[in-house]
Amino acid sequence: MTATLQAVSPDLIQALQAALGADHVFTDRERLEPFGRDETEDLHVWPEVAVFPGSTAEVQAVVRLAAKHQVPIVARGGGTGLSGGAIPVRGGIVLSTRRMNEILELDEANLVAVVQPGIVTQTFQETVEAKGLFYPPDPASRGSCVIGGNLAECAGGPRCVKYGVTRDYVLGLEVVLASGEVIRTGGKLYKDVTGYNLTQLFVGSEGTLGIITEATLRLIPLPPLNKTLMAPFPTLDQAAQAVSRIFQAGITPSACELLSQAALNATEEHLGKKFPREISEAAASLLLEVDGFHDDDVERDALRLGEVCLEVGAEDVLLAGTPERARELWGIRRSMGEAVKSQGDYREYDVAVPRALMPDALRAIDAVLEPLGLRALSYGHAGDGNLHVNVLRDALSAEAWAAALEQTGPAVVNAIVKLGGTISGEHGIGWIQRGLLGLQLSPANLALQRGIKASFDPHGILNPDKVLPPG
Repeated sequence: MTATLQAVSPDLIQALQAALGADHVFTDRERLEPFGRDETEDLHVWPEVAVFPGSTAEVQAVVRLAAKHQVPIVARGGGTGLSGGAIPVRGGIVLSTRRMNEILELDEANLVAVVQPGIVTQTFQETVEAKGLFYPPDPASRGSCVIGGNLAECAGGPRCVKYGVTRDYVLGLEVVLASGEVIRTGGKLYKDVTGYNLTQLFVGSEGTLGIITEATLRLIPLPPLNKTLMAPFPTLDQAAQAVSRIFQAGITPSACELLSQAALNATEEHLGKKFPREISEAAASLLLEVDGFHDDDVERDALRLGEVCLEVGAEDVLLAGTPERARELWGIRRSMGEAVKSQGDYREYDVAVPRALMPDALRAIDAVLEPLGLRALSYGHAGDGNLHVNVLRDALSAEAWAAALEQTGPAVVNAIVKLGGTISGEHGIGWIQRGLLGLQLSPANLALQRGIKASFDPHGILNPDKVLPPG
């Protein structure tokens, strides 16, 4: 489907400059460099041109030119992805949404916001929170990622355990199709079963079916109160058992994060500070948060969380008594990604399993890594079974590392799938995992998805060679 894609020609460059203005079309190598990578490890591919439309009409113009010239086009948000989803692996046009960064409407009566795709997630959240409203999706990169990228990947984060992922807050979209046509799906409606649910089809499609230019997002009232706790455990199994017991006790925490000892120790080293002994020496720790609207309810839930952890075998429960202490505990968790990077080359597996099976998943992965002489730093969203397993290169040569990864990927996927899990909980498939998708999905499933792609993008110009493996 992508065999006939063409290179960017001088005529196309001129047409793009005429449509957007020369200041919004980059062709020089220095300014193109950042648009050839995201946060995926060891991956960079040069685009031929980067463009910066400022409106839906300008996005249409770019897409129509790409279709006319049969040139690949890759939509790009904040460039914070972890699966190579915004990497222009076939060259062509990178379309940045950073100029389209406005909140178009904040409808407090209907608890709805209409936004452009380039608005930074944290900026949007802080704006609605000032009005007493809440947009819960909480990706780790929220200070630099944008709503359009969150929609493309169906981003998650710690709050998903209580509030759900990005797709749960999308009511409607405006999308530019591969033909340059614009469609609208959904709207300010909480109930709408008119035809197929195209809104949810676009969410998580990683820019392979259309380019999102506007989103109608659901908001909820902002809970004003929260409490944060850290509970260290002598074994990983006890930490996992505590997670199950918390939900069985009728408590739904607003965050429930699993931090392995290896990940905590790496974060200590990265930050250059020593954590309390109970945490640094524990086999695993749970970072927990409860929130709500009434002091009594939040106090009760926090107390019960601590009791459940101690009943299961926690060595202690550390309560953040002040907002500053809570930020300090969350700073440990939010620093783990950078701590992994500081260890050198790595490959992250963003797997998810039924939450009670987290210890089985980590043991299965360790069993895969041990014969290859590899180790992993693991942490993740224990409340929804989403684990980030970071396999480290350490002292392996480049050749040995490449050979190990060829074996590790399929082995990890097979182990996770056997547990009823998935190879991506929130980072997407993108470029780096597309070759593994067939290990989880059946041929019939893949054929159906290829048919959907062909229907929306018959010439394969939208983010080619992403998500689906070669047919």
